[in-house]
Amino acid sequence: MNTENSNSKIFFQLDPEELTNITLDKNEGQITDSGSLAINTGKFTGRSPKDRFIVKDELTEDKVDWGEINMPFSTEDYFQLKQEVLNYLEDKDVFKRFAYAGALEEYRLNLEVITEHPWSNLFAYNMFLRPDKAELDSFKKDWTVIDAPGFLADTEKNNTRQSNFAVISFKDKTVLIGGTGYTGEIKKGIFSALNFILPVEHHVLPMHCSANVGKDDDTAIFFGLSGTGKTTLSADPSRKLIGDDEHGWTPDDRIFNFEGGCYAKVINLDKESEPDIFNAIKKGSLLENVIIHDGKVDFADTSITQNTRVSYPIHHINNIQKPSVGENPKNIFFLTADAFGVLPPVSKLTSNQAAYHFISGYTSKIAGTEAGIVDPVPSFSACFGAPFMPLHPAVYAEMLSEKIDKSGANVWLINTGWTGGAYGVGSRIKLKYTRAMVNAILDGELDPKYSYEKYHIHSVFGVAQPRSCPGVPDKVLSPRATWDDDKAYYTAAFKLSNAFRKNFEKFEAEANEDIRRSGPQRFDF
Repeated sequence: MNTENSNSKIFFQLDPEELTNITLDKNEGQITDSGSLAINTGKFTGRSPKDRFIVKDELTEDKVDWGEINMPFSTEDYFQLKQEVLNYLEDKDVFKRFAYAGALEEYRLNLEVITEHPWSNLFAYNMFLRPDKAELDSFKKDWTVIDAPGFLADTEKNNTRQSNFAVISFKDKTVLIGGTGYTGEIKKGIFSALNFILPVEHHVLPMHCSANVGKDDDTAIFFGLSGTGKTTLSADPSRKLIGDDEHGWTPDDRIFNFEGGCYAKVINLDKESEPDIFNAIKKGSLLENVIIHDGKVDFADTSITQNTRVSYPIHHINNIQKPSVGENPKNIFFLTADAFGVLPPVSKLTSNQAAYHFISGYTSKIAGTEAGIVDPVPSFSACFGAPFMPLHPAVYAEMLSEKIDKSGANVWLINTGWTGGAYGVGSRIKLKYTRAMVNAILDGELDPKYSYEKYHIHSVFGVAQPRSCPGVPDKVLSPRATWDDDKAYYTAAFKLSNAFRKNFEKFEAEANEDIRRSGPQRFDF
């Protein structure tokens, strides 16, 4: 197959209804009682970071932070693999669309997305920005995504780790995906490309974060890894949503969305606690790997995966910012789901602490998230998105520090994880309490200035935790107070602090002394 001259039957720029109907005709999905399309992505229900590669050439050799995350792929192997994928797609029905990434035109990538399955193309419709007819008439692609889940690589011939792969070529301007039907690989491939292009060519900071804006044009951004609450907390009926996952921060102090939709986890979703997301699941949305009984989705059933998902265009949310652009943020939230139950549910960070926690990117893995995990495991992902960051984490951290200092934004650490004990003993912090903390900050009810009367400095982590917050019991604000055993609490806290410090060792050479000293205390057991 040649993307310009092909024997394949190419379905171009189909709308959601057409893509849904073809999916149903192919028996690759079913309609739910909300009108949404539900599909199964097959063997892979999440990303496969160990099978993601970047082509090492003259553009990337001296810039990419090569290692276990950014693994090199030879130019020769890439073009061989690409040709095999195109040959595989020859004579098949394929689905092609034009779209773009980036709400600000000066930083936009024009995309050509070619997919084997109609529902993968629906995902691209939902997640990327949609050009109008006038834009289509003059559209010139910058990058191409080729998605062929049915193509399996030969590990010996193609030099891949497994039969599945995602390969990014900055010289060929292509994201090549095969062997996996998980749609998230499509959007994260382009996110990875932007995370290289924007800092290098435009001095724009790319961020794995959600963002919203209040009635006074006060922007808030929410960094966090999967499952920490980015989508949930940014979907606030009283604030306009800019976007739920990927943004840029420009040199002239604007925040802009990369995407045209949202990709939300739906595990245990209910209308009362997350009404915006629940109501967005309607005709045109795409549910992945959920269990359905008589047309009704059982959001509590994780028998396929805990990573159940829905994609929908951003206009499925009623209260959105148009265009998806905001001003400098007033508040920045780092979200973590601490399964050890030792971090405060809300705390204020200094600028050096912000740099330390941004470089660390902490959350927890719990039983069921990965094979073999029984007890909570600390998980660190630099910049809250290491699998998508081609450059060294210090590059992004330095840019963020500059922008925090320039904007004067307040930075807060929000623990959406456990309280009263670790996972299996304690309980998840109630969403209503987390919302109350975030709202109090956004409404100016938590004074960001330190004082002994208003804040307590945590003896292990050194962060300033407020003594009171509207709508939250005082006891909840102190993680130690929620435990029945002080010794057990401090033992768990120091184990986590040591894990922080151990992880940070690989960044110490690039971090200044003030940042290094802003981490938690060490304790030798």
